[in-house]
Amino acid sequence: MKHLEGVTRPQQIRALSLSTLAFTTCFAVWTIFSIIGVKIKQDLGLNETQFGILVATPVLTGSISRIFLGIWTEQFGGRRVYSLLMLVTAACVFLLSYVESYAMFLVAALGVGLAGGSFIVGIAYTSYWFEKEHQGTALGIFGAGNAGAAVTNFAAPFLLLALGWEQTAVVYAIVLTVVAVGFWVFSKEDPLIRSRRGQGGKRTSAREQLEPLKYLQVWRFALYYFFVFGAFVALASYLPRYYVGAYDVSIAVAGSLAAMYTLPASVFRALGGWMSDRYGARSIMYLTFIASLFCLFLLAYPETSYVIQGKEGEISFSLAMPLWGVVMLTVLLGFFMSLGKAAVYKHIPVYYPENVGSVGGLVGMIGGLGGFFLPILFGIMLDLTGVWTSSYMVLFGLVAVSLIWMHGAIRRMERARVPELGEERYRYLPELQEPAARHASLQASRTDAPATAASHVPSGNAEA
Repeated sequence: MKHLEGVTRPQQIRALSLSTLAFTTCFAVWTIFSIIGVKIKQDLGLNETQFGILVATPVLTGSISRIFLGIWTEQFGGRRVYSLLMLVTAACVFLLSYVESYAMFLVAALGVGLAGGSFIVGIAYTSYWFEKEHQGTALGIFGAGNAGAAVTNFAAPFLLLALGWEQTAVVYAIVLTVVAVGFWVFSKEDPLIRSRRGQGGKRTSAREQLEPLKYLQVWRFALYYFFVFGAFVALASYLPRYYVGAYDVSIAVAGSLAAMYTLPASVFRALGGWMSDRYGARSIMYLTFIASLFCLFLLAYPETSYVIQGKEGEISFSLAMPLWGVVMLTVLLGFFMSLGKAAVYKHIPVYYPENVGSVGGLVGMIGGLGGFFLPILFGIMLDLTGVWTSSYMVLFGLVAVSLIWMHGAIRRMERARVPELGEERYRYLPELQEPAARHASLQASRTDAPATAASHVPSGNAEA
């Protein structure tokens, strides 16, 4: 990576620290309606449908905005786009304190949703500061900014009680403005943008940035993220309702139990980045999917009664997952999902180093849409089946499809690179960044047969 020549370790740490702080603040703003939304509903007298649309609007816009924000980041640089995005979002949050009609609340919510699009801006900006072998760790640390949701869950209720929801929005707007100004003052233009300008290169057009989206591989990555991030957002909002309905606990207890899921699902993303660098992103995705299937199978199994015929008559018993078991499994599920979130975004700068913004934007958009559509699907399944665990059945199917598709794609890629591997169908699961030549040398050492390796660059006919 020639654009990294002259970049020092302190510069990398400063860029990572500032982008992580900015993303944490933006994520806290993105989830502000989870706290102030209930009070707004009471003040405006909204029905459940109106309230649902209001709360979902920031999630939807935060997802859709990621693809064009990613393109703009590659064209104009993360420093400019990030700072401007936070200022515009802060203005929309401030507008909340003066809104009186439902229609204007929806308009303001559209702007608040832009905070969710900050993710792809930070991903692109951060990745351009680090070498390939350190990008996973760096992006994992950055992604831990998802913990901004926990910041809102802990801080916003106290502000709400002390100041009211209008002034809570003002406080959030002021904080976001301060972070935006601080980011602009203390951050530097990323090395790739500086390199392009120094060489007098033209900005990459939007059409060129969208070129990689023709590869099926990109959409496969998006499906992975639909689960590891989209399902994370969906469960974070669905679990309180699930605990209240299935186990008859209070909303306060349900919220605390749900927080036990969201915390590991956020903070361990940094560990997932380090593990992706150390063991390979593909291995971490295998670990994520297989462990998630195990957890979801147990969570999805509904309470069941059995009657068997014994030697002295019928014997009846039932199987049901206790509350403590559900909590433990969701915490474990959240942990593996956090690893998977980091591993997905480790793939992107490796395969598409010049298109991190556009490719990452699409992947992030699809993932974010999971947070919008999955809760709706959970409700539909519950209405159709009457089974509380039906939401986990949906996720089990989603993970199973993702795992099968991933493994099939990997096997096709391996056979395309080194045909001899087809004779030992399930022996090798090489890492993403491992050169194909190594597979050939391993096979040659075992069979004394010559082997050639294909290029690592993805094409329209072969997906990795």
